[in-house]
Amino acid sequence: MTADEIIFYLRELNDELAALDVKGEICIYGGAAMCLVFKARPSTKDVSAIFEPVKYMRGATAKIAEKHNLPIDWLNFGVKMFVVQHDKKIFYDLPNLKVYVPTSDYLLAMKVLAARADTFDLDDTIMLIKELDLRNVADVLEISKSYYPGKEIKAETTFQLEELFENI
Repeated sequence: MTADEIIFYLRELNDELAALDVKGEICIYGGAAMCLVFKARPSTKDVSAIFEPVKYMRGATAKIAEKHNLPIDWLNFGVKMFVVQHDKKIFYDLPNLKVYVPTSDYLLAMKVLAARADTFDLDDTIMLIKELDLRNVADVLEISKSYYPGKEIKAETTFQLEELFENI
């Protein structure tokens, strides 16, 4: 799903909510946020998000999935268990749908916590480090621990970050 496609589907989601006379909110994370906000990648497989009101949003996204032959979970709620309190900013403000994205530092904290060598997370992490103008591993770990103080950052992740800073 490209950034343009995501925007198109968000507009359709707004229209579906308008037809129901419902106002919704959504905060977009992960690859979709990197694709939309930073143009860090050309596409993403789905849109990880937290949204309200859940009942109406699920119904509307199911209609959009059917209409456009998308997977039923094109807009998925799976990220919910990883999200903690954080600042966010409005990315797209439609009459019946406010679309938010987290701040860059929060996205970085999530990426560091979920770091996997076999995905875009390392590239996303590099982009966020540059965006935040961070200078060393300690800065990255401090941000991550500020959002996730009880979570252990994998030794492999710290090693990847050390290598990353040697090369940027």
